[in-house]
Amino acid sequence: MLLLKSRLQDLKIISYYLGKIFIAVGVCMLAPMALSFFLAEYSVVYDFVIGFSLSLLLGYSLLTLCKTEEDLTWTQGMVTVALTWLIAALLGAVPLFLSGHYRCFLDAYFEAMSGFSTTGLSLIQDLDHLSFGHNLWRHLMMFMGGQGIVVFALSFFVSGASGAFRLYVGEGRDERVLPNVISTARFIWGLSLLYFIIGSLVLTLIGLKNGLPLGISIFDGVCLFMAAFDTGGFTPHSQSILFYHSRAFEAATVIIMVLGALNFKLHYELWMGNRQELKKNIEVIAFSLSVLLIFTLLSIYFVMSGTYLHKGGLFFKGFYQLISAHTGTGYQTVYNGQIANEWGDFALIMMIIAMGLGGGICSTTGGIKMLRLGVIWSGLSLDINKLLLPESSVLVKKIHHIKEIVLEPKLVQSSFIITFCFLILYVFGALVGAFLGYPFLPALFESTSAAANVGLSCGITCADMPVLLKLTYIFQMWAGRLEFISIFILAGFTVAFIKGK
Repeated sequence: MLLLKSRLQDLKIISYYLGKIFIAVGVCMLAPMALSFFLAEYSVVYDFVIGFSLSLLLGYSLLTLCKTEEDLTWTQGMVTVALTWLIAALLGAVPLFLSGHYRCFLDAYFEAMSGFSTTGLSLIQDLDHLSFGHNLWRHLMMFMGGQGIVVFALSFFVSGASGAFRLYVGEGRDERVLPNVISTARFIWGLSLLYFIIGSLVLTLIGLKNGLPLGISIFDGVCLFMAAFDTGGFTPHSQSILFYHSRAFEAATVIIMVLGALNFKLHYELWMGNRQELKKNIEVIAFSLSVLLIFTLLSIYFVMSGTYLHKGGLFFKGFYQLISAHTGTGYQTVYNGQIANEWGDFALIMMIIAMGLGGGICSTTGGIKMLRLGVIWSGLSLDINKLLLPESSVLVKKIHHIKEIVLEPKLVQSSFIITFCFLILYVFGALVGAFLGYPFLPALFESTSAAANVGLSCGITCADMPVLLKLTYIFQMWAGRLEFISIFILAGFTVAFIKGK
């Protein structure tokens, strides 16, 4: 009985913090609601009134019924985060489903999970005729999800440093930019808003120069920045970046994608004037070497296969897709069918590797992350050196990531475990796809894109794909975004609760 009471108290505390986060989600619906009202899209306003009302009703109900002054424990924090992403996507899917552009609620839920997790895979029908309000909501979910739904709530709705830190870590981040985690969350959002103003303005000006009307230029500039910086991949148009036929758009979005893939702590160092960190940071070095190596191999392959023979094709097709894949964005300047049918197996493998590796830890991107890759590589080199030296030798290896870090076995082990979990997740989705009749390599491409929160597609993701595959990709997007730990704890908590332990 005492154990049951303890678990019920856990649920009460978890529900209280969930209530705060759901209110934050509802508040964000005011932006597309206001835009729809301004543009006289009155039927769309009602869609967001319903979504907003449900979010606030659920949020305030939980705050009222489960009011508590207690801080979160580690377990409670992890469970709160894992549930946040599942339920926030349900709330976010409501106005999308009411738009009439999705065949069923599951498709709208897929879209919302793809948005919040900054994946970018989409099941929408007739995107080019979607209302401005619904389109803004798709991109706003990415902007919230890229910085973190919980980070957003920490910035404006949550107080209490210890409980806040447990929520922050549960969302797949384990680095503080500033000593206080709430200050860290506010810095992340403050910096993101600054970049948002600058980036949206630049993209708007490019749109105007390319002949787009002022209103469309502003709207597309805002949406493209949110999805590019948060390495999400949604666009206002069905042809992605290819719609614009603009080298300036492509160059600008490459810069924004790379900014989004950098560690927020690295951004802080750069803003503080520490430019040398770019040259010394193991993540930046690993990312740069990876892009250089993969692009070199792709270029040789494209030229030898006759796919792209000129610099323009190599850069604006090959390099652009590579950066989009490696940063986890998912913007495309080629059609889905071209990747699957014209690029060939070798190019698919290179893109799978780039997507699987991802960008910086504590950034908006997904995947294994370059810091873990650098740690594992350094750990292997240390072990090899130990084998070559006398047993009495003592080797200490350091890596530079913001500061000098001693390479300890625990750090290497944790990096390897998360990397192994990602590899299992990639293969799992591919096996499900193969079981449902898709060729294994394209299935692995699509699976990696979902699990690493990328959004590039070779044509498998569509409204007609089997329900089992939709559910698989939803799980992959959720698990990949949270990097497993909070999900493992949620599973353990659920089992213990059912057993009464």
